Amino acid sequence: MAGVLVITGASRGIGAATARLAAAQGWRVVGTYLERRAPAEAVAAEIRAAGGDALMLQADTTVEADVARIFDEAEARFGKVTGLVNNAGMNGGPTTVADLSTAELRRLIDINVTGTFLCAREAVRRMATDRGGPGGAIVNLASVAAVRGSAGERVHYAASKGAVVSMTIGLAQEVARSGIRVNAVSPGLTETEMNPPDRLARLVPTVPIGRVAAPEEVARVILFLLSDAASYMLGVNVTVSGGR
Repeated sequence: MAGVLVITGASRGIGAATARLAAAQGWRVVGTYLERRAPAEAVAAEIRAAGGDALMLQADTTVEADVARIFDEAEARFGKVTGLVNNAGMNGGPTTVADLSTAELRRLIDINVTGTFLCAREAVRRMATDRGGPGGAIVNLASVAAVRGSAGERVHYAASKGAVVSMTIGLAQEVARSGIRVNAVSPGLTETEMNPPDRLARLVPTVPIGRVAAPEEVARVILFLLSDAASYMLGVNVTVSGGR
């Protein structure tokens, strides 16, 4: 299945890699960014230069009006949305729970949990076959931190991703008969700006495969879950962690 795909947080890392791969597989890509317009537009320009279709939109996924606008503009440019990758997020920290500020906790939960819910809600409203939509697939980005806990560093981040996993399971069951498949991907250590080089170097010895993931390796799993090859996968959380 290739159609119109919304990818939140598509200016860098896993989101950008997913946008490039999706376009190469025939998806018309609508990516979002919060602040980094230049790298987002560079990704879109790269996709168009390779013969694909891409549109980048500035949007805050924690704002209902922005989320509705993403889908409105996607439909106006390319037609009905049939895929969503909930990738936008922040990792917070490093901090212990004892030193965690209330402001950081609220902002992280707002982006990682509320934003994911708002985008998924809008996607369901547009894609559900019992609401006149075409059906489709949603992939939520969780993290292995959800089960590892990230003690002493990012417990609040781990908790937010645990919420994403639970939401994926429940939403998948809720909308399965509305023609929508919902699954999650939980990356491990991945070479992105969210993971500083010193952190990667410190944690690589804990990875059985002996290295960090490239964003493209995670993107391939995301695209598989969006595809018809995963047509009987529902509410699954696929770990991409090199065994960690």
